[in-house]
Amino acid sequence: MNLFINDMQVAILGPDKRPEEREFNTIINADQEPITLAKLLHRTWIKHARQEDVDKLLDVLDTSTPHGLISLTLSVDDYEEIKRFLKQKFKVIKAAGGLVKKGEKFLMIYRLKKWDLPKGKLDPGEKNKQAAQREVEEECSIEVKVKKKLCTTWHTYTMKRKKILKKTVWYLMSTVDHSGMKPQMEEDIEELRWMSPKEVFHALQHSYKSIAFVFDAYNRKEKEATETN
Repeated sequence: MNLFINDMQVAILGPDKRPEEREFNTIINADQEPITLAKLLHRTWIKHARQEDVDKLLDVLDTSTPHGLISLTLSVDDYEEIKRFLKQKFKVIKAAGGLVKKGEKFLMIYRLKKWDLPKGKLDPGEKNKQAAQREVEEECSIEVKVKKKLCTTWHTYTMKRKKILKKTVWYLMSTVDHSGMKPQMEEDIEELRWMSPKEVFHALQHSYKSIAFVFDAYNRKEKEATETN
């Protein structure tokens, strides 16, 4: 599970998974030592995190980000139990969105002073894939074709004093018709722009970590496809 709290990435892994070496440089074993804020430095991996550890850390990150912490990986012994706990702790809202590609360029939207990707909540009875296509077409006034699923992100926020956990399923898409492309102003979208990979790199400096994660997922899948072929 790839969770984003206050734009901080928190990866939650089951007992059979291990983060890549580049994803951590600090290790805490919750079975052998207490977890303190002073120990959360750089890219931290916490092994054998318990439910109470996860609960405490989420509350801390929801309030403020510990100085010096870049990302957090939590390995839990009972992954399904933690997922159930999170769904009880938060109200879950489902959404879907798309990474639209035209040639070698990607479509990004500028909303609320950040570069973002088109996405939105599912309508009642709607499937993720249908919602992703609908939201992209509505927000950008284009016609797209959904190609494949890229990843799922989760992020938390508070609305009317309620803690929300938003699940967003992301898809890679191609354009069918973009001749009438324009931003959906009522959704606070100010600009749409086709960007080269270099332009995307710079735009991500003024975006959200969850959006960078979507691009990373795309790049990983492209690399895997190239190596397979």
